[in-house]
Amino acid sequence: MNKVILLGNIVRDPEIRYSQGNEPMCIARYTVAVQRRFKREGEADADFIYCVSFGKQGEFVERYIKKGMRVSLCGRIQVREYTDQTGQRKWSTEVVSEEVNFAESRASYEARVGQGGGGGYDQGDSYGAPPQGGQAPAFEPPDGFSAITQSIDDDDLPF
Repeated sequence: MNKVILLGNIVRDPEIRYSQGNEPMCIARYTVAVQRRFKREGEADADFIYCVSFGKQGEFVERYIKKGMRVSLCGRIQVREYTDQTGQRKWSTEVVSEEVNFAESRASYEARVGQGGGGGYDQGDSYGAPPQGGQAPAFEPPDGFSAITQSIDDDDLPF
């Protein structure tokens, strides 16, 4: 089984191309910075993973995904072999995404972006952290819902 699940930030705006032919297909290439769980002395604290989306998924990425956004994606690893200009054989490993989803609210993203640049990994942003010098925005429940103000014991749950 070849299944990959990633959660991270888009490093730069996706590169978009369209295939040639009777029905052009969108091809979106982008890099996701995935924070490592543990860090050793002298090692980077994130991995930069090349990703590609095709067709409708590529069009979604083109339209909605920007530098600094926190996304989750599911896909598969693909290794491609090619020959460079000097005739050397090279290999490229990338994740072909099958699903790309937002992993933060638009308000959270805009708050981070408004606080000093693109909000991406290369801006020195720590993932999921509140904007510099401030608190995370207060949670406002959507219409029809209210915040739970009392504690709930396990005995109160119906399952």
